[in-house]
Amino acid sequence: MTHRLPSPGAALVGVDVGGTKVAVLVVSPDGRAIGKAVAPSSTAGGDALIAVIESTVLSALEMAQLPLRDVAMLGVGIPGRVDPGSGHVELALNLNLSGFALSERLEDRLGRPSVIENDVRAAAFGLHARGITTPATDLAYLAVGTGIAAGLVLDGHLYRGARGLAGEIGHVIIAPGGERCGCGQRGCLEAEASGLAIGRRAEAGVLDGQKTSLRELAGSSISARDVYEAAAQGDPLGLAIAEHVGRRLASAVHLLLMTCDVERVFIGGGVSHAGEAFARPLRSAFETLRSVSRTARELLRPDVIEILPVDAEPGVWGAVAIAAEALKRLRAEGAPEIESDSGSGLPAPSK
Repeated sequence: MTHRLPSPGAALVGVDVGGTKVAVLVVSPDGRAIGKAVAPSSTAGGDALIAVIESTVLSALEMAQLPLRDVAMLGVGIPGRVDPGSGHVELALNLNLSGFALSERLEDRLGRPSVIENDVRAAAFGLHARGITTPATDLAYLAVGTGIAAGLVLDGHLYRGARGLAGEIGHVIIAPGGERCGCGQRGCLEAEASGLAIGRRAEAGVLDGQKTSLRELAGSSISARDVYEAAAQGDPLGLAIAEHVGRRLASAVHLLLMTCDVERVFIGGGVSHAGEAFARPLRSAFETLRSVSRTARELLRPDVIEILPVDAEPGVWGAVAIAAEALKRLRAEGAPEIESDSGSGLPAPSK
């Protein structure tokens, strides 16, 4: 895909596509967030998703008081296997997408250059590029939301793997014979500890007649947020599910550390925003692992793991970071400039 390059100083737009929402961030040439918008995502196929992305980008630009022509580059983070060169998306199971030419379709719709990356890998790259992880050059970002996946930065470089699937820890079998996963296997981490899995486990507990305040939500879909709110109030079922998730995620972090020996593991995503109801059982599970293994004590040091605050927004900032990197690369290659109405100089995005 050939791009003409906007003139120096144009804005960057980051788009974080998730299973439940699409978030957009507009960043000025001096690295300030100047426009934001969020909309429900779509699982109705590529056309519907493109429409959501377009309308959300335009809403964010309206907030920023910028015309579309002042956008230098769009960065898009999306689940699944992504080919950044072609902009094609494969195996985005939670979005009902496969074999979709996202970059081409988005550029046809908006008329601006774009770069596509797996959402969690983009977020990991953004954490590194923005200096949040200094001085770490090896890190993992574990996203726990509608699904579960990890992004890896090794020796300061984003690691995609031989087939573009590095970090798909959500589909590692962590409980053989366990719950059926959307990928077809049983016992995947995603089927045990994702937001969707947490809600399903709560609904099953209600049907089994377990004592819980969540029974009041019977007949409607119980969310992970509902479960953690119940856990925070001492609800027996909520607490049991939070403990179960904490053990599964602690095992996943242990697996990442044992496999890659990264300096830091950052945990984010919608499920992680539940505060102490999420963090306490996770820390407890870490301590249990540390207590029985000298190796685990070395790897699971308190400073190795960090749960990101809600306002960290790693998804959209990661999408901005990959847009900045793509723009830098194009300028280094001497791509021709496109006129725009914006100012001068494009630094890396600020924290």
